[in-house]
Amino acid sequence: MTFDSQKFALKYATIYTSVLAVILITPLVIYVMLLLQIDKAKVELSLEAQSKRVIASMQRYDNSDKVYHFPRYKEYQTALYTEQYKELFSTLDFEPSSFSEGFYNEGDHYYIIYPLPNRYYFEGRYLLVSTIHTANEIYFFALLTILGILLTLFIFSLLLLKNFSAPFEHMNQHLDDFIKDSMHEINTPLSIINLNADLFANKYGENKYLKRIKSASKTLATIYDDMDYLIKQGRVEHKKQPINLGEFIQNRVDYFQEIANLKRISISTKVATDIIYEFSKTKLQRIVDNTISNAIKYSHDNSRVDISFYTEGKHLIFEVKDYGVGIVNVNKIFSRYYRENEAKGGFGIGLNIVKDIVVEEGIDLDVRSTVGEGTTFRYAFLAPAP
Repeated sequence: MTFDSQKFALKYATIYTSVLAVILITPLVIYVMLLLQIDKAKVELSLEAQSKRVIASMQRYDNSDKVYHFPRYKEYQTALYTEQYKELFSTLDFEPSSFSEGFYNEGDHYYIIYPLPNRYYFEGRYLLVSTIHTANEIYFFALLTILGILLTLFIFSLLLLKNFSAPFEHMNQHLDDFIKDSMHEINTPLSIINLNADLFANKYGENKYLKRIKSASKTLATIYDDMDYLIKQGRVEHKKQPINLGEFIQNRVDYFQEIANLKRISISTKVATDIIYEFSKTKLQRIVDNTISNAIKYSHDNSRVDISFYTEGKHLIFEVKDYGVGIVNVNKIFSRYYRENEAKGGFGIGLNIVKDIVVEEGIDLDVRSTVGEGTTFRYAFLAPAP
């Protein structure tokens, strides 16, 4: 029940960071795309300028010279092709995919193709100038910016939410301490009531008033056990031990018999004996007690509750069937604090605890209910290997 401010802050800081990051990174992506386009335009301009320098070099060639030294550049590669795309000269380290006039990009290779006048430049018809270029600096800038945004948002959100949740954590701690103290204070008088009721019954005999007192104290004890389990949930390890399930279930039926007697409800049992199962006694009691007490609570007066425990294939089946008011919203009854019938009392935590336990222990739970006719809770425990 303790409010975990660290978990709260971490969870919502992640959510807020994700939402704000999408909002802030979107314009960054657009900006990076513009930078890439500008960078590409710069490369195209540089290739155009280089092409003009090569063409100018060929134009300056004097036919009286016997040898023409085609210009070579460290950052640029050049090639000259005939009209049939036959290579006259090349320093390229790749094969271009197109010879049409224009600007091209193939991986890290950027190149531009200029058409030349016929029979003017050494029978050349196409001039290709290429360079190797990467936009790593832009991508690195984008990566650092994104990481900076994410880190800044996460740290800011985390600190903000931790400070925001601190008062709630403090208040929750006080409430948690109050509940613990209250539970401790309730336990002592409850034990005294039960003990003295038994002593009074042994000395003076049973009467209807005493039965009501004992019934009410047992109902209160069930609520107390649920609250105690809820407080300790996640803090106390419930160790498994060998349990005679049939004997355990019958003992809990006997415990609730007095509550059933007040409503003149008969409890019919068919419980297999001598089945030993490794399970937590605390968790098993929460399952059995909440199921039986609810069956009695929501049964009509002068009706009955059928309780059975048997083997079925590889499973051990614990089943409780009542003939009461039924359940309207079966899917909601396991929600914490949900009470389908406010007049019946309770805090709406018993079946929520049961749901947590069956999920933790891998127990199959099937609830079937018809309004006005009754409800059946069926638990299937995986039988131990022989």
